[in-house]
Amino acid sequence: MLLQQIAMSVAAAGESGHEEPAPLWAEPWVFGVSMFGILVVLMFIAWSYNNLGNRHSATEEHADPHRQHPNKHDRGQGH
Repeated sequence: MLLQQIAMSVAAAGESGHEEPAPLWAEPWVFGVSMFGILVVLMFIAWSYNNLGNRHSATEEHADPHRQHPNKHDRGQGH
């Protein structure tokens, strides 16, 4: 049923001739520049998070025997 409706609409569009495209509210280059600007802003937002790991000094992790799934390969890091 849906395929028949699609086929009929395609056939009707082919018979009516060339339709004019919808009018744009700005020049085409404005859309490209605005998309590029939005992506640059998002890139700088993502880049601003690049040093979150440097806020605190690294601490040694110890093997906790009371964990539910203890690390069986602690390489001598235990108590």
